[in-house]
Amino acid sequence: MARMADAFALPARGRAERLGVAVTSELVEMIVTGEIGEGDLLPPEGPLAEHFGVSRTVIRESVKRLEEKGLVVVTQGRGTQVSRSGSWNMLDPIILSALIDNDESLGILDELTVVRGHLESAMAGAVAARHTPEEFERIQQVFETMRGMQQESDASRQEDVVFHLTIMEISRNRLAENIAKRLYRRALESNRYQGADYQGAFESTIEEHGLVVDAIARGDVDGASRAMRDHILSSWQRRRLAGPPS
Repeated sequence: MARMADAFALPARGRAERLGVAVTSELVEMIVTGEIGEGDLLPPEGPLAEHFGVSRTVIRESVKRLEEKGLVVVTQGRGTQVSRSGSWNMLDPIILSALIDNDESLGILDELTVVRGHLESAMAGAVAARHTPEEFERIQQVFETMRGMQQESDASRQEDVVFHLTIMEISRNRLAENIAKRLYRRALESNRYQGADYQGAFESTIEEHGLVVDAIARGDVDGASRAMRDHILSSWQRRRLAGPPS
């Protein structure tokens, strides 16, 4: 109980119209970081309302949001219990941001990269199996633009993102595209995911993208899938070893 009291010894925050969002975000972070552990019960409405300086109605609405995100289970007569992490909606923007922002071990980014690699691998294979000449021209044009920059830069990194988003769109796999975009775009906001510049970064990126383009051009489904997955996993490992930007 003392640990729980310490966890909630934080100043109330947020304007009146944003109290619910502020309370929810604070509780999400406490759960994600383990300050309130899996299986723990949240304090009752009264202490929570007093801590955050809000009404019990705001607390009830915030707990309802947590329940919708899969973070807690509300049981009559027992209280509100934190769910195991496998039940959390990790694509929820607030949860995903809290996971990445507090990812000191890089474990969640490792997991994100594996999931992203499999999704984009499947989409690259789908593009190799079915694309129009106009669609392939789009892919090739993005690749040639990136290659023409001749060195690692903000512009080349942006074209790198465009390349991946183009493959996703042309794959016509809307579910995979939606999930991969959520993961990819949020990860790109993290300095840890971006990593520091390392020797040969531009050259290896161009070479690996080229393998994807060549496999798509040949209609090689397995080759395109493998090239995309290998690129995503290996480029993350290189950035991971290089460490965050200084």
